[in-house]
Amino acid sequence: MSSPDAGHPLSTAADADRRTLVLDSAMATFARFGYRKTSMEEVARAAHISRPGLYFLFSSKEALFRAAVTQALERDITAVEHVLADTGRPLPERLVEAFDQWAGRYIGPLSRDVAAVIEDNPGLLGEIVETTPRRFEELITNAIALESGQEAAASIAQTMISTSIGLKHQAASREFYLDRLKVAIALLVR
Repeated sequence: MSSPDAGHPLSTAADADRRTLVLDSAMATFARFGYRKTSMEEVARAAHISRPGLYFLFSSKEALFRAAVTQALERDITAVEHVLADTGRPLPERLVEAFDQWAGRYIGPLSRDVAAVIEDNPGLLGEIVETTPRRFEELITNAIALESGQEAAASIAQTMISTSIGLKHQAASREFYLDRLKVAIALLVR
């Protein structure tokens, strides 16, 4: 496998695809076993790559976890942007889908595990744990402002985000989360 900085366009594209696949496999493995119980060997096996190959791409489990979470958050924000940009659909429907992309997909053990890992290792994920939630809030606020006006948009968005956080802690399933979130959004957006 060539290094990502090899300068050859084909190997760079192949390396980027490989890296994406490895990070997707890592995220699935972290979700299945939790951060503490996941080994580099398990991630390598899931990604169909050798353990030395995995260490070539990521120097440690921490670096792998950071890259996997960063990729997932960036993908989530992109999905939220697309959902909210579809102004042909009703706002409540778009908001529910945006929150599902942002939080609903993570209902269950991984959300609790990631929260514990972040709490125990505040610097592990870096600034992305602050910048992406701010971007999410900005996207939600802007979508609400387009239909309800700027004055109330920020407080409505913040209330929805607080509701989502609370529901994530209560929810045993994604369906429960989405059902309750639909009720909250219907009450907040009229």
